[in-house]
Amino acid sequence: MVGAAVGLALAGLVARAAWGVPAAMGAAPRGERRRRVRQSPQFRDGQFRNAAPSQVVRAGDVPELFRRMITNREPSRPRGPIPVVTPTSGDSPDGLHITWYGHASVLVEMDGARVLIDPVWSERVSPSALVGPKRLHPVPVPLEDLAPVDAIVISHDHYDHLDLPSVRTLLRTTTAPFLVPLGIGAHLERWGVPADRVVELDWGQSAEVGPLRFTATAAQHFSGRGFSRNGTLWASWVLTGPTRRVFYSGDTGYFDGFAAIGEQHGPFDAALVQIGAYDPMWPDIHMTPEEGVATHQDVHAHVLIPVHWATFTLALHSWSEPVDRLWREAKAQDVRLAVPKPGERVDVDDPPIVNGWWQAL
Repeated sequence: MVGAAVGLALAGLVARAAWGVPAAMGAAPRGERRRRVRQSPQFRDGQFRNAAPSQVVRAGDVPELFRRMITNREPSRPRGPIPVVTPTSGDSPDGLHITWYGHASVLVEMDGARVLIDPVWSERVSPSALVGPKRLHPVPVPLEDLAPVDAIVISHDHYDHLDLPSVRTLLRTTTAPFLVPLGIGAHLERWGVPADRVVELDWGQSAEVGPLRFTATAAQHFSGRGFSRNGTLWASWVLTGPTRRVFYSGDTGYFDGFAAIGEQHGPFDAALVQIGAYDPMWPDIHMTPEEGVATHQDVHAHVLIPVHWATFTLALHSWSEPVDRLWREAKAQDVRLAVPKPGERVDVDDPPIVNGWWQAL
């Protein structure tokens, strides 16, 4: 009887962990969407590919990766609570303001429009609500309490950038379109997003929403929400307004495409650059902090704001190593840097001095 009870309890835990997983995994592109995918210059031999050969983790490296995970002694969590700021929102159409909510979730207020980038409000980045990387800090504000946004931008379909519960909340609370790379519309369609609210773009393609033009630009990464990879595209993004320009790197390795983006679309008032989740085993698809500074310089940006750190533990480096290395390199290269706390609104024309708030943690 005891064994049966334990078995039932374990079965219950497994069932709870698996609840909602099939829906969260999304859907594969079909029909006209699949045709557009297959016509992309980035789609070859049955999947999307980077401009240069890239490796995620080789099969032979998996045992070594598990060994490092077991023996890793780097602090994956802060010693105390990460300070969270209750965000403010301005009504003025003037200026450029950027609010970082944690990880890669950012609100850009520019030229009278409000753009939400990679909104992830879930407690975990996983198809399961019970298993997977968990938040290191609370969300600064409930997603339902955000002021209306004009556009929602997604960089790729990994769980830490495309979040089913957040999409469903935004579907209910906003009328904003979702601007996504090719193929990701299949996920959104399965989750109930109407076709007229989905704009799918290939690299180099643009769409206009209100006063802003959104251009999907190259990145060096990969995609997939299940066992298959690279059925949808990944992208960096250029946001262009009448007076302002913002670049968002998305998740990416460092490559010469950033210099081309800078020449074609720059200079930028601000660059939102991925700096965390790097490792020697996957150097092609996540930048180091030093490469993040180089990317900022390549695209000719004025202020560098780091993203993709401090919220979820997705690699073996310590939780604060990315920003320590970034600050050191930014000073060495004389780069203007702003490191907001989660929820802090940055005035790009008058960014706060970096004060090392994370170092006490």
